[in-house]
Amino acid sequence: MTTEKSLPNKEQPGTILSYVNDVPNLCSLAGLACTLLAIYTSILGFYAITMIGMIWAVAFDWADGLIARSMKGRTKQQGIFGGQLDVLIDIVSYGVTPAILLLSYGKFEAIFLVGAFLMMAGAAIRLSYFSTFGLAGGKHYTGLALDNNSIILVFIVLFSGFFNQETFSYILYASCLTLTFLNVSQIKTPKLSGNPRNVYILAGYTLGMTAIYGLKLL
Repeated sequence: MTTEKSLPNKEQPGTILSYVNDVPNLCSLAGLACTLLAIYTSILGFYAITMIGMIWAVAFDWADGLIARSMKGRTKQQGIFGGQLDVLIDIVSYGVTPAILLLSYGKFEAIFLVGAFLMMAGAAIRLSYFSTFGLAGGKHYTGLALDNNSIILVFIVLFSGFFNQETFSYILYASCLTLTFLNVSQIKTPKLSGNPRNVYILAGYTLGMTAIYGLKLL
């Protein structure tokens, strides 16, 4: 039987839904909505929309942290709750979504289940490690941060039109496995989302990719 962790300051928790009335947490949920769109359209094979959903999920993920750090009067409870919410959404956004994308491109053949499982397992292991040990030296991630998976995959899928679907599905397979290896490796990578300049770069990248994939829908 599991027991709920009490807050360090022994504060009494508010109602569950009271923590939704918080701008960073609403931003996290907006990212989850984008992730759901990406999963749904990936299953249907509308990959241009999938890519738009995936990159906007990253944008909202970065935005929630930026907003949280700039807010005044945000309670400790809201911060703790937001941190837990962010991790759980990350599992879906950066583990489940790319796995379903891989399965969809592979026409849900059994061989792609292995790669899909490894991506989800890698995401779970990577996030569990980060939740336990945090940043190395307070500045760097151990292993490639999971949000980079979506950023890179959205770029790779731009070139899918140069190959037939079967060929590209294996290119995607190899890309996903490489990213998963980097996720759980001991390489040290900087916390890109903590730098406002990088947030502006991601905003430009997000808008650019949205425009490119949006044109594919015309």
